[in-house]
Amino acid sequence: MDMNGLFSVSGKLALVTGGGTGIGRMIAEALAMGGARVLICSRKLPAVTATADEINALGYDGSVEAFAGDVSTEEGIVAVVAEVAKRGDKLHILVNNAGITWGAPLDEFPHAAWQKVMSVNVAGLFHLTKSLLGPLANAASDDDPARVINLGSVMGSAAMGDGAYSYAASKAAVHHLTRILGKELADQRITVNAFAPGPFRSKMTAFATGTEDSAQKVGADVPLGRCGSPEDIAGATLYLCGPAGGYVTGAILPLDGGIHLQTADNLFRSALE
Repeated sequence: MDMNGLFSVSGKLALVTGGGTGIGRMIAEALAMGGARVLICSRKLPAVTATADEINALGYDGSVEAFAGDVSTEEGIVAVVAEVAKRGDKLHILVNNAGITWGAPLDEFPHAAWQKVMSVNVAGLFHLTKSLLGPLANAASDDDPARVINLGSVMGSAAMGDGAYSYAASKAAVHHLTRILGKELADQRITVNAFAPGPFRSKMTAFATGTEDSAQKVGADVPLGRCGSPEDIAGATLYLCGPAGGYVTGAILPLDGGIHLQTADNLFRSALE
């Protein structure tokens, strides 16, 4: 048994949607570090092109390639699948990271926020996965299944609205879809798991973690006392995508520093003090 080999993705082809920034970028870099050929896509081609160039300059064993891709529409998904097909008939790893959010007070939350968020975060994830089942199955074997990782959220596990009602509901749907697909695709030797991140510093969370001071304040409310780091994402990614994670499917991995364990204060504490 080889320690490094347990977390290697050498020679594998991976697709990371929304791979230009935030957690998607962290995942793309981790896979390149592990030796994979990583495709990243986003609606904004300059952003993913810059990310690919920056990661490739780090000298990892793997590589990153960028292309424009939009998973918010059926036509966009067809185009993404066509771009993947240009690289071969096998896809070893699919990371459904692309997502959007919307925040507003409860009494002002607009109807439009539901269709837009659910279309990308749930429908786009489902239809892209469905459309790539052929290449995923072609890459799969009994000993080394193909891997799908979906991006959920601690907000999909815990009752936390925080003004992002459609986002939180969409991530709960992602978690349940992950379990369903994990069950249904096991016989094709495709594992399906999800990350449920807590606070990480990213473009999406910049409103709350954009400075060192604000990030420290957010981290102080996390049971483990900090925001997540790129290393936390990298370790989880290489575990689920490498040989070490080949027997795991349908799992929702809580990368949240213990937030999902938080409950009300001890019911009887005040009486016992």
